[in-house]
Amino acid sequence: MANRTVMGVLAALVLAACGDKAPLPSSPTSTPIAVIPAPRKVEAGSGVFVVKEGTRLEFGDGVEGERLGGYLTDLFQKTYGIGLGASGNVPAAGVIRFELTGGAAGPAHPCAPGIWASCPSESYSLASSPSRIVISAADSRGLFYGAVTLWQLLSKQQGSFVVPVVTIEDSPRFAWRGLLLDSARHYQPPEFIRKFIDVMALHKLNVLHWHLTDDQAWRLEIKKYPRLTEVGAWRVPAGPAAAADIDPATGKPRLYGGFYSQEDVRGLVAYARSRNITIVPEVDMPGHASAAIAAYPKLAVLDRPSADVPADWGVYPNLFNAEEATFKFLEDVLAEVVTLFPGQYIHVGGDEAVKDQWQASRRVQARMRELGAKDEHEMQSYFIKRMEKFLAGQGRRLIGWDEILEGGLAPNATVMSWRGIDGAVAAAASGHDTVLSPQPTLYFDRRPFDTPTSPGRVQISTVENVYAFDPAPAAIGEAQRKHILGVQANIWTEHIRTPERVEFMAFPRAAALAEVGWSATKDWAGFSERLPAQLERYKVLDVRFAEAPLPRPVDPFHRTSHEMVLCTEKIALSLEDDAPVAGTRAVFKVDIMNPCWLFKGADLSKATALVASVGQAPFNFQIGDAVKEIPLHRPATPEGELEVRVDDCNGERIAVLPLAPAAGNFAVTTLPAASIKPREGLHDLCLTFTRKSIDPIWTIDSIELKTTRAAGTE
Repeated sequence: MANRTVMGVLAALVLAACGDKAPLPSSPTSTPIAVIPAPRKVEAGSGVFVVKEGTRLEFGDGVEGERLGGYLTDLFQKTYGIGLGASGNVPAAGVIRFELTGGAAGPAHPCAPGIWASCPSESYSLASSPSRIVISAADSRGLFYGAVTLWQLLSKQQGSFVVPVVTIEDSPRFAWRGLLLDSARHYQPPEFIRKFIDVMALHKLNVLHWHLTDDQAWRLEIKKYPRLTEVGAWRVPAGPAAAADIDPATGKPRLYGGFYSQEDVRGLVAYARSRNITIVPEVDMPGHASAAIAAYPKLAVLDRPSADVPADWGVYPNLFNAEEATFKFLEDVLAEVVTLFPGQYIHVGGDEAVKDQWQASRRVQARMRELGAKDEHEMQSYFIKRMEKFLAGQGRRLIGWDEILEGGLAPNATVMSWRGIDGAVAAAASGHDTVLSPQPTLYFDRRPFDTPTSPGRVQISTVENVYAFDPAPAAIGEAQRKHILGVQANIWTEHIRTPERVEFMAFPRAAALAEVGWSATKDWAGFSERLPAQLERYKVLDVRFAEAPLPRPVDPFHRTSHEMVLCTEKIALSLEDDAPVAGTRAVFKVDIMNPCWLFKGADLSKATALVASVGQAPFNFQIGDAVKEIPLHRPATPEGELEVRVDDCNGERIAVLPLAPAAGNFAVTTLPAASIKPREGLHDLCLTFTRKSIDPIWTIDSIELKTTRAAGTE
């Protein structure tokens, strides 16, 4: 009976969102309250308010009617074609009124976990009747969220758009409800970021953490240092396909990239602010500095750093040096950053700063002695503390990844915990504010489910995994929970090349994140019932989202790399090919530390030949000494071979397919078939490549077993 009830509610939600005809509701339960994130308190009534042309907008004293009314009118018009507040001969058709209740708005981040009264600046109430809807709040932020909830309540029934009669009292649990967008690895155009901001706002998410600098690019225009974007915003992508893509204007490989002018940034910051979203910029230091060093080599520890912005993913050893001129450079940069981003926080990274160059540099070691730093961790602590002091002088607060705890934390720094929750636990225990953003659950470069077309980490983080995350874990004691600012998910884009893929990886997991950050209680069953309506809203908004494909039976004679099992999962990726430069590229499932696959349960009883489609991807990964652990199998031919063994990877070799036909093709190549002898029963096949070096990574695209039955039908 319970399953039938859930399915009935799901069907009702989808019908309401899609606009199918149904009777106008007359009872409290006939119109579902499909709001995400779930409001704190909902009391359903009887009947509906009909929204149509002629519905009037009213604004109480002090309400920013032009801004709020314009937003709601535009939202209703774009998504459902409803013209609010129509004039002329259209008769009045009910009133939607916004009222300020008074009271202090509070500081920028006033909430404490679970204490509703401490969040007046984002709380609101909504009361609807058949003739009137009233949204009230202490300030404009609450009114905005009331308008968002009103839009979510809207459904189409019997040819009319209706809002159920309902009373809602609502406030957020946490003040920081964020998403990180990595624009350093791949540039997204400003128009996409505006759309992304719009969709965030409709989830009541309020922080866009904007990752703007890294080894692979510097995206933010700094007037005093123009080479940061003239040089640092551009790179040649890894791989032979990009190297062969010659720009006729320069006669060199075509550069890939882009940057955000200060005019772009001001426009985006203002746009986000109109949607109740604060943009927190990230300018990485002391590591992830390769692009800045390519632009200004004097910032480097090495005497002769590379003049090119690198294209490898992973962790580079390049750090800023510790000279006074470098600190002055970074302070100059931050001085321009704070004029562009008026929010309270500036993120300085601080993560993955490999100390090898500092350890090997006599000059850095001398500077450490001058500054009283006993080791490289204390040197990084000095680095961060100095930036924190500068930002404090600008009226701002420093936030960084949890590595800033190492060597001693800056006095007023805030910690973003990504390596699990330990950084948050340590920060809160020492009296520092923290944001929980742990991998793997809240790292949205992990795929939402197993799909062969979605590049990213092979490891999966589902909507349910995200929903189950607790931003106030038991490891942080009750007395320290006041230091939990909130929660954030991160969209790292090494393997998310296009804006459409950003949306696919963000949604609907961002809906689960929004409810985790906003709502007081968790109800996975209730969220699941409300989710279909949210997916229909994505369609109305033209937002791509992740939909799990329907399961299909496994073909005993054909497997793609995603349908096979990796022999190991050390650094397992759903890896996009580097070719073609323009157009659709293959996506391979591969462990870059051990390219080896198992075709499980192969029916060899009628198999006479094996056909392999293979690809080659550049090994563009900075993984330090781990590269020495990658096995290399000696090839018999210059180009190498694909070897197929039966039952296990040490079993009998039943086929060898030379790679020579694929060596000159940057994309997928189908190799000539290799004959095999039939044998009874089901067997596992182990597929590995012989090769002289780790670059390129030879990969399986698909394997097909040709059978006597198939041969007889050709």
